[in-house]
Amino acid sequence: MPSIRDRVKQLVPTQVTNRVKESLVDYGVRTSDRRPLPDFLIIGTKRGGTTSLWNYLIQHPLVPRLFPAWNTKASHYFEEHWHRGEAWYRSHFPTQRQRAALASRHGGPVRVGEAAPLYMFHPLAAQRVAALMPSVRLIVLLRDPVERAYSHWKERRTHGIEPLEFADALAAEDERIAGERERLVAEPEYHSERYDWYSYRTRGRYLEHLEPWLERFDRSQFLFLPSEDLYRDARATYRRTLDFLGLPPYDLPDFKVYNDRRSAPLEPEVREELTAYYLPYNDALRQRLGLDLDWPGRAA
Repeated sequence: MPSIRDRVKQLVPTQVTNRVKESLVDYGVRTSDRRPLPDFLIIGTKRGGTTSLWNYLIQHPLVPRLFPAWNTKASHYFEEHWHRGEAWYRSHFPTQRQRAALASRHGGPVRVGEAAPLYMFHPLAAQRVAALMPSVRLIVLLRDPVERAYSHWKERRTHGIEPLEFADALAAEDERIAGERERLVAEPEYHSERYDWYSYRTRGRYLEHLEPWLERFDRSQFLFLPSEDLYRDARATYRRTLDFLGLPPYDLPDFKVYNDRRSAPLEPEVREELTAYYLPYNDALRQRLGLDLDWPGRAA
């Protein structure tokens, strides 16, 4: 058993780190009036490659990471932390002076953003973003919803949050998240872990979650990227994203895949059921967005 001295040694670095972070956060909030809002958001989808794309983007010299106090890819402001207010949100981003220095050093426009895949799915996020940042650019990764759902379940399983097998989790989904979306709308400061964690099937009905965004933003503000394109040719997808953001070309030495989870193949019976379930939703999505999504089960 560790001695008291050993335990104190373990605690002190953590306490110091926490105090430093608290000081940085406070500084970020106090200087929030000098911190412009972001230029772009990656709003989805969960388990669609958002972490990989984000990590590719922040390797570009004109795309800074979030403010050092926030060692993350997202603030989660428009869903989980809405109650903290705009100054807290701005504290995540570099100051105008920092942006100008970066632009001068590298000779180009600076683009600041975050990647929060729950934004697309949250019922209030679109209207919140539109009210605060009506000209923001929106990047949307869309993955075959069957593969997305299975990958979502694997993530929850790996984290020790999901006790059920995949088929059982799908069967329990409606009961698990019943009333959560309605409560999020009725109680604007409420945050639902169940709605985020267990929405395996529901989250793949992309169009119903995108409609609030499409109603509020011009089509030119969106970049829709099939996740499969990112997986097949990350370099080309990265270049397309840079062009959308108005950034100069920048080549990366490699395109590491982030948050990949290998596992046994999805059971054929479950795959067949999900493929049939998503068929009308996927076709409606293709027609609405004019995208050629080469997912299985397309209607004739």
